[in-house]
Amino acid sequence: MQYQFKEFSTEAIFYLNDQKALESFKTPKQTELYTFIWAKSEPIELIIDSVPFTLNPQSILALTPIQYLQVNDNSEAIIYQFNREFYCIKDHDQEVSCVGILFFGNTNIPVITLNKKEQRKFEILHEVFIDELETKDNIQAEMLRMLMARFIIKSTRLLKAKSGIVETPKSSKVDLLRSFNFLVEQHFRKEHSVGFYADMLFKSPKTLSNNFAKLNQSPLQIIHERIVLETKRLLIYTDKTAKEIAYEVGFDDASHLSRLFKKHTAQSPSDFKKKLKTSP
Repeated sequence: MQYQFKEFSTEAIFYLNDQKALESFKTPKQTELYTFIWAKSEPIELIIDSVPFTLNPQSILALTPIQYLQVNDNSEAIIYQFNREFYCIKDHDQEVSCVGILFFGNTNIPVITLNKKEQRKFEILHEVFIDELETKDNIQAEMLRMLMARFIIKSTRLLKAKSGIVETPKSSKVDLLRSFNFLVEQHFRKEHSVGFYADMLFKSPKTLSNNFAKLNQSPLQIIHERIVLETKRLLIYTDKTAKEIAYEVGFDDASHLSRLFKKHTAQSPSDFKKKLKTSP
C-alpha cells in the first residue's frame, strides 16, 4: 500500500504508506515531513530525538519535520506524511494548525490511543483517503486537505480528552528548534530578523545557528521559507495584489518580497499567479 499525491502549482506533497515507509529509518534521521505513525496489531519500537519509545497497538504518534526518528522494530503500520505546502498553506484554527498541540504547540510527543469505537472511525476515514487518492480530478487536492483536517481534528480531540502526551527532555536541542518554529509561526508577518527570535528565546543568534547546523538550514532560511509559504497561500486563495501581500507579510516595498520569493521559487509572485491560472 503506497500512495502519493503531488501538486505542481504549490509543491504540495502527501504520502499514504504502510510500514515499508519506515524502513529508511533504521538509522536515525529527520522525518522532514509532518508524520503520523499508526501502529496496528503489534507495538513498534522507536527512538525519537534520542529517546527510546514504544508505540503500542492502535496508537497514533504525531511527529514534526525537525524531529529525528529511528525505527528499531517495525510491524504493521499506516503512515501519513505531508509537507507544509500540503496542509499548512491553508488557514486553520490554531489548535488544528501546523502549530497546534499535535505539532509545535507543546514540548512533548503527542500519542493518540484508539479504543474500538475510535478505531473504526479512523479506519473508515482511512478508506476514504484511499478512495480519494485513487480519484484523479481537479478537486482532489482540496478533498485530501479536507480529509487531513478531519484526521487532525479527531486526533486533537482525543489527545485533549485523554492527555496522551509523553514527556521528552525539555532542555534538548530539539525543544529549542521547536520553540523557534513556534515563534516564527506567531511573528513572521512582522519580524524577519534572527535577532528578534534569539532574544525571545534568551539565546544569541550564533547559538541558534549552531543548533540548526544539523538541519542543513539556517534560522534565517526558516523565517524566509515561512514568508514564502504564506505568500503562496495568499496568491492561491486570495485576490490580493503583490503590494497588499507584501504589506501583510511585513514588507514596506513589494520589490523586496518579490526578490525573496524569486530566490526560493525561481519565479516572481506575478509569474506564480499566472501559472496557477494556466494549470489544469
